[in-house]
Amino acid sequence: MEKVKKAVTYCQNTAKNELYTGKGVGVAILDTGACPHLDFGSRILAFRDYVRGWTMPYDDNGHGTHVAGIIGGNGRASRGRYCGIAPGCSLIPIKVLDEKGNGKKESVIHAMDWIEKNREKYNIRVVNISVGSTTQGENQDLIEAVEHIWDIGLVVVAAAGNLGPKRGSITAPGCSRKVITVGASDMVMENQGISGRGPTRECISKPDIVAPGNGIISCAYKAGVSSYAAKSGTSMSTPVVTGGIALLLEKEPGLTNLEIKKRLRDTAKDLGYAHNLQGWGFFHLPSFLSGKII
Repeated sequence: MEKVKKAVTYCQNTAKNELYTGKGVGVAILDTGACPHLDFGSRILAFRDYVRGWTMPYDDNGHGTHVAGIIGGNGRASRGRYCGIAPGCSLIPIKVLDEKGNGKKESVIHAMDWIEKNREKYNIRVVNISVGSTTQGENQDLIEAVEHIWDIGLVVVAAAGNLGPKRGSITAPGCSRKVITVGASDMVMENQGISGRGPTRECISKPDIVAPGNGIISCAYKAGVSSYAAKSGTSMSTPVVTGGIALLLEKEPGLTNLEIKKRLRDTAKDLGYAHNLQGWGFFHLPSFLSGKII
């Protein structure tokens, strides 16, 4: 656990010490919503709810708030102790999961359509999907919707899911060939660990990259109080990478999603696991931002 916390703290401290905070970069977050945590300030630019149709930001589960905090919390409520990777980015939470963390793929498809129509208005460059369908063989329309968003130029980052250690356990839409699929570096050991792994049913090697996901401390919100909590899973690994991409897009806004994916590949640190466990390797934020190959 201590090793994991140090790894995440290293990423967060690196982000804080950089000249970049992700300012101006819009990040859409498909999840359980997001509460108006102190760490988000006025950076929630828009909110969509495909569960109840409410207009004001809320989160009746907590998962989405936690994910948003990893991406872009500024640490204000903790006096800088728990700061997200891109503390200046713009947040666009889209609620597709209910209070129990359940949802319909149609909600995700509707969210993709909304993102396409509003991407210029909110400068949405990255889409974080810490959501995964475990239904086998019924997700082609979901994958097609997500891949369309990729094809129009947005960066889509999806969780590998928590169905490991069995082979073929990547959830949809993380099983898409195009999107960036993130596993948990500290939950992906051979023959153990819950991080989803490939190959997919289409024989695609996944995940693409891994990042810390065990015991990650991020934003929580109860009874109007901005606090923090620890959660684990590939849902927590995914926003680490998403936040790093937001930083890079502030630094080099002209990069395409394919160029970003290539840089992830070229700057990842090999952990010594098989490709279907670790992908290209560990997400190394300093190398990713500088473009220097390890």
